[in-house]
Amino acid sequence: MNKEFFEALALLEKEKGVPMNYLLEKIKAAIVIAVKRDYGQNANIIVDIDPETAKFKVAIVKTVVENVENPETEMTLDEAKTYSKRAVMGDNVEIKLETKQFGRIAAQTAKQVIRQGIKEAEREHISMKFRAKEHELVTAEVTRTDIRHGNVIVKIDNSEILLPKSEQVPTEKLEDGDIIKVYVVDASDPTREPKISRTHPGLVKRLFELEVPEVYDGTVEIKSIAREPGSRTKIAVMSHDENVDAVGACIGHRGSRVEVVVSELNDEKIDVVKYSDDPAEFIKAALSPSEIIRVDIVDEENRACRVVVPDDQLSLAIGNKGQNARLAAKLTGWKIDIKPLSAFGE
Repeated sequence: MNKEFFEALALLEKEKGVPMNYLLEKIKAAIVIAVKRDYGQNANIIVDIDPETAKFKVAIVKTVVENVENPETEMTLDEAKTYSKRAVMGDNVEIKLETKQFGRIAAQTAKQVIRQGIKEAEREHISMKFRAKEHELVTAEVTRTDIRHGNVIVKIDNSEILLPKSEQVPTEKLEDGDIIKVYVVDASDPTREPKISRTHPGLVKRLFELEVPEVYDGTVEIKSIAREPGSRTKIAVMSHDENVDAVGACIGHRGSRVEVVVSELNDEKIDVVKYSDDPAEFIKAALSPSEIIRVDIVDEENRACRVVVPDDQLSLAIGNKGQNARLAAKLTGWKIDIKPLSAFGE
């Protein structure tokens, strides 16, 4: 290994944040695998890499015995003397290998495994770094866009992460240089890069925590969220302080707080409704802005209800392409059947 090799590792540490020592351990393990393919799976391989001196040593260690039963790990005294004149019975003797001694196939394997080892080391390091940010909001910069497939690459703390098209808001077009907020959905698997999203309901929750102090400190609790990214979101909130209006706190003076969240979500509409332990009251609030006459619980066990609305409110209650009713059902966890008042002859 030459000086350039270690300079490349140092550059990778600087640019990607992957510690050189971490990479070297991965490379050592990769070299062991490659050497064992030529010298046997039971061979005792030692690899020593010193970045300060740029020295690299690979050796096979064999025990000196009278009768060799396992040539992968044992050798006779006569053989040992060719490597160490002071060798005696029972000694562990190192057989130093030069890179060319690995054999062409082993050398090729080493290169491939080392390359893969560096990729795995980088991926594992990113995963460890993001584990503390799981289910949190992070700021990201768009660095590359794939026009053909719609995926984008974003940079977060010097790490480049894929933001798939499926996790992007359909109505927004991301461009290189854009600064956005993303939600870290999962960073638990060290063999895969963290999953980030712009469509996850958790993104909305964290945005409200940023903009609404009462949500951040727990005075106002977000009980549930129903979202159709890029179009509309409904959130149900409740207050743990009788002097604090949960809905008002989230909306802010003249809509100042909710508007910040709407802007971050590319003008996605947001309905903030009051949560209630009474299913009928909660369902009624969830169907806002429609006027509701009554909510009849049809099957409490299966969480099914019938909602009666004025005839002129039917389309509003159902919403465009059924969106309002769909989001209300998702928000409350109830199956909602909306009927006009005229259907009952009233």
